[in-house]
Amino acid sequence: MSFKELYLKKRLAAEDAIRVVRNGDTIVLPTGPAEPVRLMTALSEQRRSFFDVKVAQILPLKKYDYVDPATSEHIRHIAYFFGPASRPGGQEGWNDYLPAYFSELPVLIARGLTPADVVFTLASPMDEHGYFSLGLAADYTMAAIERARAVVIETNPNVPFVHGDCHVHVSQVAAIVEGEDPIPEVGLPKIGPVQEAIGKYVADMIPDGATLQIGYGAIPDAVVMQLTNKRDLGVHTEMLGDGIMTLIEAGVVTNRRKNYHHGKTLATFALGSKKLYEFMHRNPGLEIHPSDFTNDPYFAGQNDNLIAINATMQVDLIGQCGSESLGFTPISGTGGQSDFVRAANRSNGGKAIIVLPSTAKEDSISRIVPTLSPGTHVSTSKNDVNYVVTEFGVAELRGKTAKQRAEALINIAHPDFRHELREAARKMRLL
Repeated sequence: MSFKELYLKKRLAAEDAIRVVRNGDTIVLPTGPAEPVRLMTALSEQRRSFFDVKVAQILPLKKYDYVDPATSEHIRHIAYFFGPASRPGGQEGWNDYLPAYFSELPVLIARGLTPADVVFTLASPMDEHGYFSLGLAADYTMAAIERARAVVIETNPNVPFVHGDCHVHVSQVAAIVEGEDPIPEVGLPKIGPVQEAIGKYVADMIPDGATLQIGYGAIPDAVVMQLTNKRDLGVHTEMLGDGIMTLIEAGVVTNRRKNYHHGKTLATFALGSKKLYEFMHRNPGLEIHPSDFTNDPYFAGQNDNLIAINATMQVDLIGQCGSESLGFTPISGTGGQSDFVRAANRSNGGKAIIVLPSTAKEDSISRIVPTLSPGTHVSTSKNDVNYVVTEFGVAELRGKTAKQRAEALINIAHPDFRHELREAARKMRLL
């Protein structure tokens, strides 16, 4: 049977393809932009015909009807990382959360420590060799495909065919659904004077020839905007966005001085504009790989001068970062922050940089605090944090004593809060 005949044999309507799901199954979905719209719409419409089905995913972008407390006994969400669609349910308690480093999610799935019975994923159209590309997100999905009882592909001509370890053969697939819905796009965030000031400090710390890990947000984009005078930067990152694409197009990112995967931009998922997705299509300088490769501190850390730039919400005076919750209220998830902080610490000449505005709520709250708010999840430990940057400067913590750390962090706090931070530090015997 030819690949085309096999394809036609497996082609189904979405409402028929979802019948591969059994009661009690866990369905694994890829990162947000690779959500299969027609499959998830059909599943949502028929959710009351299932019982105790779980949908596990990082960063869902669209709120499908199954995300509903009234029908959570039928289908409920398990977040590897909360996104806009799943965050309210996580905060109210009817969605669940799986804490894990992004680098280890494929390992947890491969070892059967977290279930993956069925995979639903968006993919490119099949090529002449019978392969689909999961070019928008390989993440943990490739591991789930190896483990799952059934894999359902939703093809979409808007999905780029990308190089790397992100390909699935038609023989591995139980059903194929065809769609052509637009891929979710995320625009560039608004950059203000605070973000611009932080970006300037960070940009000054990045030498020519460095390899970057940089994510989405106003501060990372402020950094990117100030790198146009750099030369021969490389990229080994988690998320590929429009900022990195602009640096590649400007000739700033060449990957020529990378000593690990020389000449290649590496990521595990993409999130940006339609232009970005078109830029990725069959681009020989770009590869998408699973997160146990891109995010593994050992692999990423083999790049010399790896600069990891990650944001947090709070830093306490000993250097602990609370990046995923406000107290016990979940906001996001563990993700890859600690992965890349550790990778940069391993790297010869590497720098792990944590960025945050010094205040929140119109300067009424300091983000540098004596201790993290009660119940806050510690995302990156005091033993791993190296540089912390606000709009008031840079604090280098690695190798410093507790007293030196407190002094350095107070010096980059907002001036309005430095006195009370010093008083708190004295009470804590840190000064």
